[in-house]
Amino acid sequence: MKIVKKTIDLGDGRTITIETGKLAKQADGAVEVRMGNTMLLATVVSAKEAGEGVDFMPLQVEYKERYSSIGRFPGGFTRREGRASDYEILTARLVDRALRPLFPDNYHADTFVNVMLFSSDGKDMPDALAGLAASAALAVSDIPFNGPISEVRVARIDGQFKVNPTFEELERADMDIMVGATYENIMMVEGEMNEVSEADLLAAMKFAHDAIKIQCQAQMELAEEVGSTVKREYCHEVNDEELRKDVWAKCYDEAYAVACSGNTNKHARGVAFDAIVEKYLESMDAEEADAKNALVKRYYHDVEKEAMRRSILDEGKRLDGRTTTEIRPIWCEVDYLPGPHGSSIFTRGETQSLSTVTLGTKLDEKIVDDVLDQSRDRFLLHYNFPPFSTGEAKASRGVGRREIGHGNLANRALKRMIPDDYPYVIRIVSDILESNGSSSMATVCAGTLALMDAGVKIKKPVSGIAMGLITDKDNVKYAVLSDILNSTMASLQATFVHAREIAVVSLVLSVISLLGAILMFQLRRLGFYLYTAAQILALFVLPYFAGFSMYVGMVMFFSGLISLLFIILYAVNLKYMTR
Repeated sequence: MKIVKKTIDLGDGRTITIETGKLAKQADGAVEVRMGNTMLLATVVSAKEAGEGVDFMPLQVEYKERYSSIGRFPGGFTRREGRASDYEILTARLVDRALRPLFPDNYHADTFVNVMLFSSDGKDMPDALAGLAASAALAVSDIPFNGPISEVRVARIDGQFKVNPTFEELERADMDIMVGATYENIMMVEGEMNEVSEADLLAAMKFAHDAIKIQCQAQMELAEEVGSTVKREYCHEVNDEELRKDVWAKCYDEAYAVACSGNTNKHARGVAFDAIVEKYLESMDAEEADAKNALVKRYYHDVEKEAMRRSILDEGKRLDGRTTTEIRPIWCEVDYLPGPHGSSIFTRGETQSLSTVTLGTKLDEKIVDDVLDQSRDRFLLHYNFPPFSTGEAKASRGVGRREIGHGNLANRALKRMIPDDYPYVIRIVSDILESNGSSSMATVCAGTLALMDAGVKIKKPVSGIAMGLITDKDNVKYAVLSDILNSTMASLQATFVHAREIAVVSLVLSVISLLGAILMFQLRRLGFYLYTAAQILALFVLPYFAGFSMYVGMVMFFSGLISLLFIILYAVNLKYMTR
């Protein structure tokens, strides 16, 4: 038995140890990760061969906590761990998002990653160690993986960043983010915070990545000592290069034309893309088409993806005809349902959320009885994603991991906007009626509207958008895709950002204008000079702070017109005024 151990110094007196070779030796890879009294066991097992017809990465990540880890009995009649809690599901999703993109594109074997919490004293947060444990298990295995990665939690406490804070420390934090990254690049960011500047967020991400680099280096050294730097050979794809070239040659131009057509109907675009590959298959011999159907469709999928990519990078045009900075049409409505305390519909393009708000008493609080969390929750957000929202003909099978994850994203965006002294329990339910991307962010917008409709005095309205980055193969061209505000709305946003400055300057100029008007009525020339100067200065204040837009221009025009008439009226009689 060869036991290998690595120690990571967090720089504040705490250490993380990674050990392999002692536990779960029949798994392809297994490591034990310890920090203080918190101990996780991560295992990974991958099949030698891929299933027939599988052309994707069948990865499953599980995170489980044992009640015995903290010396507690599970609740319920059976006194046994049951289905995964929301916290376990969310932690598993955090790990999955960082691992999945780094498996080779042509690796299609069933792969299972299990991370289990076996010991805790309730102080350190185990979810911050789960990504490190999973990646380390892959590092000591022979499974092909383009890692390692690690994940850390960064919190800002009393103005200082800290890696992997305790539960107690996190309660005092105004910023809480989880960052997943390789040694070279950041891959995943998720979290919540009070309103912070872009510079503060970037500083937190850099702080996290510096810590991750150290953890990745430790994994690389661990893999080298174990002797797992050489990964298994595999052949999960049978390719026909001549067929691939033929599909590209005969289908790309047509796919590019559909990608550039600007069709706003999702299903119509799908039909147009499908017609291209069906035409190609019809041009083949029937027997050959049947034999090579799967290959043709796989190659055509790559053609379709590249056509979409080039349309965006070369033409600046998305599938629905929008530019990269253009938002989809929005319409919304409040007080849509008579029964709930608050309701709203928010529709952006082909994504639609019908959200309701229910207000309750202390008796309606959610009792949380997880392994490391015994508390009560006064703000609940539930997200439902029925199959009909995407036109799928299948039955709903209850709440899945996707619903838990997307609901949590919206929950994080809204819960800090509820006043601390709000006396009622709040439940938001978002039912997605249509979906073509960004449904969790539609939930944020619809939830805000429903809260206001219910009379909840939220601190500020919140909206959300989904963003993406597209690059070419050489990373020369890139495009950031977003439902970002257009130029008009950006001007309005700037007005709100500088509202304090505008208010102060406007108050001063208003006082000067009022004094000038009083003196003018007394036929004093000084009053005319004061009033005129204040009005001229006012013409520069709003555009300076808010930028110039149609809305700002309209305000300036009408207010300026009245002031101009007033000034002309007294200028004509200036000779009759006393000094």
